[in-house]
Amino acid sequence: MELPEECWESIFSFLEHHRYFEPLSLVCKRFLSITNHLRRSLTITDPTLESLPHLLLRFPNLTTIAFRDFHGNLDSVLSLISQSGLPLTSLDVSCHKCFPLLGLKCLASKIRILTELNCSNIGSLKDSDLIEIGNCFPSLEAVDISYPDHGCGFSPNGSLDSKSFSGLVTDYGILGLASSLRRLRKIDLSGNTFITDQALVSLSSNCMFLTEIGIRDCDFITQNGIALAIRKTGNLKSIFMNGIGIPSIDVCFLDSFSYARSLCELDLSNSFISDELLCLVAEANLPLNKLVLSRCFCFTFDGIYFLLSKYPFLAYLDLEGANFLNDESIIELAKFFGNLTFINLSLCSKLTNSTLFNLMGNCPLLTIINMERTNLGVEAFPAEIVVNPRVKSLHLGWNNNLNDECMKMASYVCPNLEVLDVTYCSGITEEGILEVLKSCVQIRCLEISRCQGVNNLELDFELPKLEVLQAEGLAINDEALASIGKRCGRLSRLNLEGCLNVTARGVEGVIVNCKALKEMNLRWCNNVSVDIVAWMVLSRPSLRKITLPCGSVPTANQRNFFLRHGCLVCQG
Repeated sequence: MELPEECWESIFSFLEHHRYFEPLSLVCKRFLSITNHLRRSLTITDPTLESLPHLLLRFPNLTTIAFRDFHGNLDSVLSLISQSGLPLTSLDVSCHKCFPLLGLKCLASKIRILTELNCSNIGSLKDSDLIEIGNCFPSLEAVDISYPDHGCGFSPNGSLDSKSFSGLVTDYGILGLASSLRRLRKIDLSGNTFITDQALVSLSSNCMFLTEIGIRDCDFITQNGIALAIRKTGNLKSIFMNGIGIPSIDVCFLDSFSYARSLCELDLSNSFISDELLCLVAEANLPLNKLVLSRCFCFTFDGIYFLLSKYPFLAYLDLEGANFLNDESIIELAKFFGNLTFINLSLCSKLTNSTLFNLMGNCPLLTIINMERTNLGVEAFPAEIVVNPRVKSLHLGWNNNLNDECMKMASYVCPNLEVLDVTYCSGITEEGILEVLKSCVQIRCLEISRCQGVNNLELDFELPKLEVLQAEGLAINDEALASIGKRCGRLSRLNLEGCLNVTARGVEGVIVNCKALKEMNLRWCNNVSVDIVAWMVLSRPSLRKITLPCGSVPTANQRNFFLRHGCLVCQG
């Protein structure tokens, strides 16, 4: 008896990402239809443009669309999307030269249920654009207008003239946006350097449901303004800022945390904070589960110890750059790490192997550990080594003393490791990397770029789940590359930038065997001829992006040919 369609949909829904739908869609027409209807997100790039009308028909339930590496006419594409009848709720048009005002107006005439809009890093964003966003999409709940790219806007003497000022985001634009978006819950204003405290007043007065505010690098927002926003925004759950404490911390800012009854996430990166501030946050008895003090100064072990003692249920902790921390102090703090799932201790230069393996042994829920630019590889391992199957990601780059012995121990302690980043770790050789790969069969992302000790990486065993390999600047040759192609059937992204020993023969081995390959970077692989690119695109239809060796420039006809086959070919 055949299973009903609803059962298959429930089964397929357990897949982590829509990329896993592709092999299922090839099984039969029924599975193709089911996976098409389950697809919820689409990323539009230059190669996608030609087939976009077909894709919009093929996936009728898309709710999220994002533009990446797209250099076409954004307005015309948004107009096309507006005619699709999609139940679109999330749109990302970030990192484009011009704000697509006409396209968004066209989209709004057909689709007004949009709840998320990302316009970060977009060119020429101004007050009138924000007012139009509010008018077009009154149901928006999340808006990102961070770090607009205004290019030149200054007069020769360095001052901002009135004409340029009219082309920036100011308090007036934020007021217009806030007045229209009564359901707004999240907004990121970071990098809008000409907004002031009045912008926060407008948001806290008009947006009663506001739960998250981002105000990094907003030079004219003061501690008074932040304190007022915290006091007036009763539902505030998350706030991220930087530069606090220059030149000092205001009393009103210190006192504001006693009013932040709902605050769950606090980010004070790159600030001059004090133990007094940490103690006040601790005594505020907040429902805090995420704390970011990355690259902060002027606080001590006593301050962070007192704060953590009050928040034993913290799940996310970032202490990057806290140079006073050593192995002994981490052992003390680890008493409060029972619920941590993420920790960042990068740039804590006194931390050694002892900290890494004590964290794994004493933090049963920990899944992600960042310890880049520390002192890993120094000191002996703890006497008691505990296996932690929860750890999925280790980011250990730029540790020159990290060695094969440490890699072997990590592979033993973290048998379910999925992501390993040891970029620029010169003490590691292929022996240590191969030991990890043999022991950790769940590895899906391996970053070993610029590991000078890795001279080759020939595989004689399968890596069934490896999807991303960053191998920039390694001395691997064609034989090693061919073995990677044969053993890594699910490889989708391969970075070979600066691998000088690789030739067309090695590239062919990957193209023939890696049927899911989407991106390949061959920059500075000057022994690979550009003549092979057309064969690569035709032989591997899954390819979406190829970066050519330096000096290789495709002609306009070649570029169009590649785009027609769905692949963006970039100059190296």
